[in-house]
This record gives sequence, structure tokens and C-alpha cells, in this order.
Amino acid sequence: MNEPPITIVQSDFQALERLLDTSSDQTLPGIGMLRDELNRATIVGPDEISPDCVTMNSTVEFVNDQAGKAYQLTLVYPDQAGAQGTVSVFAPVGSALLGLRVGQSIRWQVPGGRQLQLRVVAVVRQPEADRRNKVNSALAG
Repeated sequence: MNEPPITIVQSDFQALERLLDTSSDQTLPGIGMLRDELNRATIVGPDEISPDCVTMNSTVEFVNDQAGKAYQLTLVYPDQAGAQGTVSVFAPVGSALLGLRVGQSIRWQVPGGRQLQLRVVAVVRQPEADRRNKVNSALAG
């Protein structure tokens, strides 16, 4: 499996670790994949994360390179999934996107044995960047 470097915000990392430890269904396919991703991630503070990196609650545009299809989804915690335009971090696609930066690709196995080649095209909205922009606007104003 192609594994590009990934970066995760410390608060997201801690919340995901707690969620994994308390999840009632440890057999979900995304749980093992998410654990693997967390184990190899570089953990940073919210002010250190690049605005082009997919964090929790980020809206991301990505392409499935094999199918040539583009998607725009918001990466959410499992209890927020189900709304249109969201993907759970417990879903294989969600755990694959976490921590990637614009331009990075990852080959990811989904249930049924198929592999997807996902490429991040844009981070449309990222909570950490939004907070920084608000603080900078307040300081400038």
C-alpha cells in the first residue's frame, strides 16, 4: 500500500484515540485502518497544521483516479456521519483522507478487495485555518 506522510492535529488525534478505545464495534473495516494511520502520523498543534491538510471536519475535494470521478465531502466523526456530503473517519475512504495534503495520493483497499487511488485536489474548508483567519482578522481590525 502506498503510504504518503500524513499530519494530524493533536486534538483530533486524542479524540480519535478515545473513540477507537471506546467503540463498541471493533470489527468495522475502517477501525484497523484508522489505527494504522494514527500510528504513522506526525502529530502537530492546531497552529502548526498546514491549511492544505485534511483534518477532522475539513471539507475536501478529491478524485478517484481509476474512475476519474471527483467528490467533495466533509470528514466527520461517526456520530455526525449520514448527512449528505459527509464521510465518517471510520469509513475506509474517510480514514484514507485524514492527514493528506493537497496533491498527495493514496492507494486504499475498500471492502470487497477493490483498491481505490484517491488524490486530494483541494481543502475547501479546514477548521484550524478558519480559526487562524478569524484571529488574524480580529488582530488586524
